[in-house]
Amino acid sequence: MLYETNETAMKLEAEGKRIVKLNIGDPDEPTSPQIIDTALKAMKSGRTKYSSASGEKRLREKLAAIHGVPPDNVIVTTGSKWGAFSTMFLLLKPGDNIVLPSPHWSAYELIARNLGAETRHLRTRLCENWRIDTEKLQLLIDQRTRLLVLNNPNNPNSKVIDERTISEMTQISDDKGIKVLADEVYSDISFVKTKSILDFCASNILIKSFSKTFAMTGWRIGYAIAEKPLIERMTKLNQITLTSVPAFIQDAALTALELKDEIAEKSRQKYQKRADLACDLLTRTNMKFSKPDAPFYLFPKREGLDSERFALDMLHRGVAITPGTAFGDYKEHFRIALTAPDNDIRQGLNTICEALE
Repeated sequence: MLYETNETAMKLEAEGKRIVKLNIGDPDEPTSPQIIDTALKAMKSGRTKYSSASGEKRLREKLAAIHGVPPDNVIVTTGSKWGAFSTMFLLLKPGDNIVLPSPHWSAYELIARNLGAETRHLRTRLCENWRIDTEKLQLLIDQRTRLLVLNNPNNPNSKVIDERTISEMTQISDDKGIKVLADEVYSDISFVKTKSILDFCASNILIKSFSKTFAMTGWRIGYAIAEKPLIERMTKLNQITLTSVPAFIQDAALTALELKDEIAEKSRQKYQKRADLACDLLTRTNMKFSKPDAPFYLFPKREGLDSERFALDMLHRGVAITPGTAFGDYKEHFRIALTAPDNDIRQGLNTICEALE
């Protein structure tokens, strides 16, 4: 439903209908001109040839220094989604399973399903502040479990997993002999401190992206950090599939990293204001929700709501949202992405509130 809703919204736009798009986590701000200038200069200087399948050395070295790992443990990917796909492709076989705290970004489950693997949901609930029950985690793991997939901060509820819970989860995973695949694409712009999976166990797998922090969604660049044998296998997979991320995009990513502190702080301030606005408006309704720990999402609940029907109704009212069923068994929830201009967010939220009166 996540991708179907977006396609429908774009189709309605193409037909001339104005849609306030609160359905997808694509930042509305432009990519920094300095990042764009670097890419342009790189292209003009001839940086348009094949690149290394593992990524440009300078970029891997910079990322390795940031995360305190050897450069051989880093690979540059076409966004974090390819990092997730290639990891699962290489580690999963038909009949295997992954454990996934839910609500969850739908891509993880769709990838596993297409590889013939089962997804076991570790369900969390709003009424418990999305707390992950580590005792239930142990019950979901068996001899065919290969990965525990964490999204921290979480999409769609913008919840940050606390340090104690991550520690317990990584200890359980280590005891059971399974890997943790941690997607931390929102961590650099989180409103609260976020601990990385690498702080607990260097043998786990981290994927990140330049998309959210640097407003570079269309550039398609991210990276993965893992033990050297897996990175080598991912490099070989790149060689026979996407070949490499263009060198001029990697040069731009280096400039992005130089500007990271400035851009991340500006982004945090902007989305904190938007989150405060959204919370203020939603508090006036009978919806239930948790205050976000990070950009860009809220995941409110309305008792008795059929969120798929509601999302369709909202499209006809000119507002795109994503039904909660896109993120697991959350029919009474829907996701709001605060990635439109401020006036559109206010208009869209007011329309949502009016529809639920």
